[in-house]
Amino acid sequence: MVYMETYLMKQREILLDESYDVIVVGGGPAGCTAAAAAAREGARTLLIEGTGSLGGMGTSGLVPAWCPFSDKEKMVYRGLAARVFETLKAQMPHVRTDAMDWVPIDPEKLKVVYDDLVTEAGADVLFLTSLAQVETDDEGNITALVVLNKSGLQAFLAAVYIDCTGDGDVAAWAGAEYHKGDEVTGELQPATHCFILGNVDEYAYLNGQMLYAGNPLSPIHEVVKSGNYPLIPDTHLCNNLVAPRAVGFNAGHLWGVDNTDSQSVSRALIQGRRMAAAYRDMLAAEHPAGFSNAYIMSTGTLMGTRESRRITGDYILTVEDYVERRSFEDEICRNSYFIDVHGTEKEQKSGNTPSIELYGPGESHGIPYRCLTPRGLRNVLVAGRSISCERKVLGSVRVMPVCLAMGEAAGIAAALAASGNQGDVHKVDVHVLRDRLREEGAYLPAYPAETAPSSIA
Repeated sequence: MVYMETYLMKQREILLDESYDVIVVGGGPAGCTAAAAAAREGARTLLIEGTGSLGGMGTSGLVPAWCPFSDKEKMVYRGLAARVFETLKAQMPHVRTDAMDWVPIDPEKLKVVYDDLVTEAGADVLFLTSLAQVETDDEGNITALVVLNKSGLQAFLAAVYIDCTGDGDVAAWAGAEYHKGDEVTGELQPATHCFILGNVDEYAYLNGQMLYAGNPLSPIHEVVKSGNYPLIPDTHLCNNLVAPRAVGFNAGHLWGVDNTDSQSVSRALIQGRRMAAAYRDMLAAEHPAGFSNAYIMSTGTLMGTRESRRITGDYILTVEDYVERRSFEDEICRNSYFIDVHGTEKEQKSGNTPSIELYGPGESHGIPYRCLTPRGLRNVLVAGRSISCERKVLGSVRVMPVCLAMGEAAGIAAALAASGNQGDVHKVDVHVLRDRLREEGAYLPAYPAETAPSSIA
């Protein structure tokens, strides 16, 4: 489909709601903790979400497990992140109480965990509501958001806006500079459409051959070599027992998917559902003890997008920062996840995937507050996978635990900006922000210049 013509819309008045201090767009992990934290700080807060549930990739996207919450010694994603993680884990009897890494996710239970987190903090939620337009002035301010839902078009005005869309929609539509994809080719990391198989024989699944491709004896290697399943593109086959007799899969890749292009995502969702059926049939044939009676219980209503826009902020997190395990005076969380860049179609199918550097026990790096403040925009914060960073580093900071931590910081910062800085997020006192994060349980080791002046160049 190619759009060749334009259409001039008639001017019209729509209803305006000016009752909020902070508006968060996007109810994934970062958006949920941002809204909860802002409301907890006393800001009148609204969370706008395009789907019918909170949680993003862990719920609507059906990602079957959390990436590690530890640095192999201790939990590093604390505060609201730990509350979400531990609350869900306590409702999953088959998960060890001390487990911190690659812990399964029951998506239906997680939806309620997020509902409670946000509403108990006092934030309002608008489901099934899409961002339609961003209104701005000449001074870098968003002056209103226009949204669309079953009530029609509505406008909302707040002091501060937090972009947790994952794609940087709010900031980009407001005119922020951004980067997307490979610097030379523009290619994006592949997407994955996750799914759940039900009626799995748990004993056979848990005690049979490990399916994960990291096991050289996994049947997925011979399956791909055989060519008998053309809809199964490569050996990517992460899987977890997410509920009784239910196994969640983060499997296979879809290349050429651009989450900022609705046609691209629509095609990918159709292909993803076809792929899920192919995986079910393959597993029934290759692992009959576990999957002969399995069926497709659910496919994600969100595409598993790994990469889209990276909004340019006051600081760009670099590969060198990651490699040097760098700390920052204004860091708002630590991150210990490895650089996990899913390669091109040629790389994935050949097994020649990008190299991964693993941290040792106890190692992590900081994420500065300045990565959350878009350059040129005054009253906007960004949290989640679209923060300001180099493309390779995106492979590390895009996952759910660190997004939860970033969101809490953004929520506190937004409340501070709304109440004390006329909405200017660049003037937030980062020492006050860090103190509040620590008071709420965040893991923030002392920085050598902790008593230095609060302004950050």
